[in-house]
This record gives sequence, structure tokens and C-alpha cells, in this order.
Amino acid sequence: MSLMLIKGHYRILNAAPDGDSIKFYPSNPELWRTLGVRANSSGGGQLRLEGIDTLETHYQPRAQPGSVALGMLHQPPQFAQGAAKELLKFLGFRTVVRGDRDRVVSAQPQQTAGFVLTRFSDMYGRCVAFAFKGNIAQADGSQVYLDKSLLRKSANYHMLGQGLAYPTYYSKMYPDLRQEITRAVASARRKGLWTQDKTTSGFTVKDITALTERNVILPKLFRRVVDYLALNDGDLSLGGFRSYLESRKDRVIILPQGHVTGFDYVVKVTGQRVRLTVSPEQLVFMEK
Repeated sequence: MSLMLIKGHYRILNAAPDGDSIKFYPSNPELWRTLGVRANSSGGGQLRLEGIDTLETHYQPRAQPGSVALGMLHQPPQFAQGAAKELLKFLGFRTVVRGDRDRVVSAQPQQTAGFVLTRFSDMYGRCVAFAFKGNIAQADGSQVYLDKSLLRKSANYHMLGQGLAYPTYYSKMYPDLRQEITRAVASARRKGLWTQDKTTSGFTVKDITALTERNVILPKLFRRVVDYLALNDGDLSLGGFRSYLESRKDRVIILPQGHVTGFDYVVKVTGQRVRLTVSPEQLVFMEK
């Protein structure tokens, strides 16, 4: 799998990086243009780490005008904040102090060298990438083959290996990389968030803290549940949740049979209890 190499550095001051996204400043900002990345005035663009999803540290549920505002939500901090800390540590940040709304107010060092391998941005203008620390010999802007050996040096792979990220695949990821990541997940299943994961065993929504403090679940499922509750005028009933999921039109491929269907098909709702009927690594989401 050949991807574009972009060299530069990571910078976190005045930002709120979590376990799967961080600001990256390319040495050659023109490389962002070819990918459609939305950059700030200093040339920095948001990275979305390919193939992984970590627990939310600050998520604002979608709501329509007139809906009940749930405010900024998070998932269980042990693994949400734990993932955010681990990513920064891996990328070389030794001391990080956060202030209001999780924004970094002090960091040592203030930036760290690194590079990313990528080939596209998502619908929000984020660079979807494999992120690395340090440097690499190949020329900036060149095509680099991402083999298994190099993949294992990425932040993406590291977060999965630490048991701090769920595998979350999209259809643009090449199958060989997906399979290698799935093997990393299998090796990590006895540690980290997997020791408390309720995604497929099921969880009960009695209150908001069931989602923010007690139950460790796939972040995409968490986001869909709290988005639904934000529309539900303060009612915690999940009676209409399956219909809501269907309306979101999230399409997935169920591996290995290659069944293309809606996300609602793999979510079982029984009263207030919810569970995913297949493991996260058996799903490939289709980009919108």
C-alpha cells in the first residue's frame, strides 16, 4: 500500500488532542492542498488516525433546534483520558498541562518531529493518516510503501497494542493493513479497555452516566446513542433508537461474508439494553 509521505511536526498548545486525533504541521503546507485538508493560518491540519477510534474525551451530541442540550460529554475517563495521554507520550510530549475544555495550556516540548502517511482527507477536512514520530529517509511528498514492519511503528498500531483503541475500519483502507491491525487487536484483548468492554455483551442505559462513566463501548455506538438522546427531549427511552439509526444511513460491510447493510442491522435494542451483534473488527464502514 503506497501512501503520500508528509514530514513535519506535531503541535498541541491551545488544542485539545485526544487518543486518535492531533494537529500536524507539514514542512511543506502545499501538500495539504492535494488532499483537501483544511488548514489553520499556521498551516496546521487535524489528523484522524486511520483504523482506530478511542473513547471520547469531549463530544458534543448533535441536536436539532428545540432539543434538550446534553452539553459536552465524555466516555469513561480511565480509557478516554488514558488514550489521550498515551498518544502524546508516544509522539514525544513529556509534560502536558490541560485547562478548560481539555485544551493544552502548557507542553514540553512545544512540538515534536514526525511524519504521516496518507492519501485522502475525510468529509470534515481532516487528514486520514498513519502517524509516526521522528524522521524517515524518503523525500517529503514521495510515495512510500506501508508494509507490516512500518505499520507496527505507527501511533495507530501502538494505541491498539496498548488496548486503548477500538479498531474502526472504513472501506478505503486496504485489506492487508486491516488484517494486520486485526491481529494486533487479538493480541491486546486481555488488557486496557477490553477488560471492561460492553460493546457486544451489552449495556443498559438508565441515565447519562451509564454512558459517560460506567460502560466502555465502541465510540461510534456511543456517539449514535447520545445523538439520539439529545433529540429525545430529555426522555431516556430507547424505543425509537433503531429507527433513528436507520435514518442516519450508516452503511457497513459485515466481514467475512461481505454482507452490505445498515449499522442498525448489527445493533440489537431490547428495552433499555443495547449491544452490537458482531465484534468491531468484523465491520467495515462505508465513507459518506
